Amino acid sequence: MIDTSLVAKLKAENARLVALLDAHGIDWRLPAEPVRIEVVQAEHTQQFGTEAKLALFRSLFRGRADVYPIRWESKAGKSGYTPACANEWKPGVCEKPRIKCGDCGNRQLLPLTDDVVYRHLAGEVVIGIYPLLPDDTCYLLAVDFDEAEWRDDARAFAQSCHELNVPMALEISRSGKGAHCWIFFKQSVPAHDARRLGAAIISHACERTRQLALTSYDRLFPNQDYMPKGGFGNLIALPLQKRARAHNNSVFVDSELEPYLDQWAFLASVQKMPPEDIPFVVTQAMGKQDPTGVMYVDDDGDAEPWKARESKSPKLTCPLPASINVTLANMIYFEKSALPQPLANQLVRLAAFQNPEFYKAQAMRMSVWNKPRIIGCAQNFPKHIALPRGCLDSALELLGVNGISPEFQDERFAGDPIDVSFLGTLRPDQEDAIGKMLNHDTGILCAPTAFGKRSAQLH
Repeated sequence: MIDTSLVAKLKAENARLVALLDAHGIDWRLPAEPVRIEVVQAEHTQQFGTEAKLALFRSLFRGRADVYPIRWESKAGKSGYTPACANEWKPGVCEKPRIKCGDCGNRQLLPLTDDVVYRHLAGEVVIGIYPLLPDDTCYLLAVDFDEAEWRDDARAFAQSCHELNVPMALEISRSGKGAHCWIFFKQSVPAHDARRLGAAIISHACERTRQLALTSYDRLFPNQDYMPKGGFGNLIALPLQKRARAHNNSVFVDSELEPYLDQWAFLASVQKMPPEDIPFVVTQAMGKQDPTGVMYVDDDGDAEPWKARESKSPKLTCPLPASINVTLANMIYFEKSALPQPLANQLVRLAAFQNPEFYKAQAMRMSVWNKPRIIGCAQNFPKHIALPRGCLDSALELLGVNGISPEFQDERFAGDPIDVSFLGTLRPDQEDAIGKMLNHDTGILCAPTAFGKRSAQLH
C-alpha cells in the first residue's frame, strides 16, 4: 500500500530543493535520456536474466580478457579509446599527457570482467575489445562499413554470407553512420585464416554487385595477421551500449536494416562457424576464377607479394560484347553499360596490387595502421570505369583473350609544338633506350645496374 501523504511530502521537498538550486544558479539537471525506438517483446526478454545475458554476450564477443579499450571524451570535443588502466590520472602516478601510456612504467592494465561488460550494456561506459589474441588467433571476424554507401555495402556482404552459408550478425554501428558484420567461430582460428575468409566473402560480393567501394575491402577486424610488437592490435567497439541503443544504434538488424524486436533472442539464435568450414567457403567464394588473378585473397600464403606475378588474362565464360568503346584521356575510360560484371571486375583488378609496406610491417610485427593491404588505382565514375594509363597493355590483352575488339576514342591533349634542336650525342645504350621508348605511348624509363654495368629498360 502506497502512503500518499509520504509521496506528497517527498514531492514538496523535491520542489523546494530544485528552487534552491535554481536560485543559486546551480545546473542540476541530468542530460535527457533519448526515447528508445526499439520495442522489445516482454515474453522473450523474460527468458534471459542478467547473468544469462552477460554469459551470452561474452560467449560471442570474445577477444583479449587481460585488457580492454575504454572510450574517452575531452572537454574540447575530442574522443578516442585507450587501454583501461587502474592508475589513470592518479596524482603522482599517472603523468599523462607528458608520458604516453605505452611508455609508462606505472601502467596497470585492467582485465575485462562481467562488471565492466554490465556497465557497458547499462550505458555507464563505452568499451571495445581487442579481437587479436597473443597467439595470433581470434574467436570472431568483424567487417566494418563506414563509407558513404555503407548500407549497400553491408547488404551486399550479408547477402554473400547467406549464399555461402556463413552465419553472421549485422549491427548498426554506435555512431549510426556505418555497420559491422560479425562472424563468430566455434573455436579460435588463426587470424590469417579469418581474414582470408572475410576477403573471400568481399570478393564474392564484388562478383555479384558493383556496390562495394575498393576503400572498404580491407576494413577487417582483426586488422592484422600477427600481433604487432608492444601492441594489442586494432580494437572494435562492442555493441548494445545502452545510450547508443536509445538512438537505435549499436543494435542488430535484419536485411532491411530494421532492428530486431528482441536483441537477446536474436543473439541467442546466432550460430557459430566451424573453423574447418573456412577453406571450403574460401574456395566456394572464389568459384572457378583464376586464383592468380584474385586481388582480395592471398592464395599463395608466404609468397613475396612485392614481386611481380606472371600476367595471365582469364578467359571469361559469360556473354561478352564483340567490341567496347575505350576512351584514351588522362586515364583509360570504359563505358559501364557495355561491361558484363565479370569483365568489369577483371578490369578493376588490373589496377590493384598488394601493398609491400603492409607485408613488410606485418612480417616485422610492426603496426599496420593506415597501411592498406591492397592498393587500388581504378576509379569508379557514374557511367565509366577508369584505369591508369599504364594499364592499357594489360587491358588490351584481357580484351584480346576474350575476343573483344576495342573501339578507341582519343581525347588526349597533344600539346603545343616547340622549335628546338638537340646538339648532344647519345651513347649506344641511350640510343637503345630511345628506340624502345618510341614503340610505346606510355612507360617508365629506368636504368638499373646489373653486374656493374649500366643497362636501360622500359617498363
